Amino acid sequence: MKRWWTVVAYVIIPGIDGSDGQHWQTLWERQWGTSAVRISPASWSAPDLDDWVGAVQKAYDDASQRASRVVLVAHSLGCWAASTWLNKNPSSPTVGAFLVAPPDPHEPVFPRQAAATFMAVSAQPLPCPALVVGSANDPYCTPEAAAGFAARWEARWHLAGACGHLNSASGLSSWQHGRELLDSLTQQ
Repeated sequence: MKRWWTVVAYVIIPGIDGSDGQHWQTLWERQWGTSAVRISPASWSAPDLDDWVGAVQKAYDDASQRASRVVLVAHSLGCWAASTWLNKNPSSPTVGAFLVAPPDPHEPVFPRQAAATFMAVSAQPLPCPALVVGSANDPYCTPEAAAGFAARWEARWHLAGACGHLNSASGLSSWQHGRELLDSLTQQ
């Protein structure tokens, strides 16, 4: 039996200031080449939610021209931009949302001044399959809060262990376990 594989395009949605060259998102983006589109908000360092959601829309439009299946791959503050965009676009044919290390806006370490427009975000059911990945020792979100976001997003939840904020400082490199988790989301 011959299988037909649909090409997937990925929208990369980093957190504040973007993902540096050693971040798993950047490494995956390099591997995916033209199948990946990174958002480009004007407000990387002082995130404005509307600007970021607009950047997700622009990247999504670009990615959907490259493939019939689009997956959002978000980290940190990017999780809130992704979920906000998804809730504003419930009929988008998004295949899935991979949401890693969403920060808790109620935690004292949340960048309240830099990301003031993100303070009122709330987790609501998402219109596509989603997987939330958290860490046992993320300084920006407790595992309990991340699991709560996953429940309210109606997403699968995965605790990746004690990996900090699941970023470059976590030493994940190309994060093979994360790729396996992403594959489990997109192969449903």
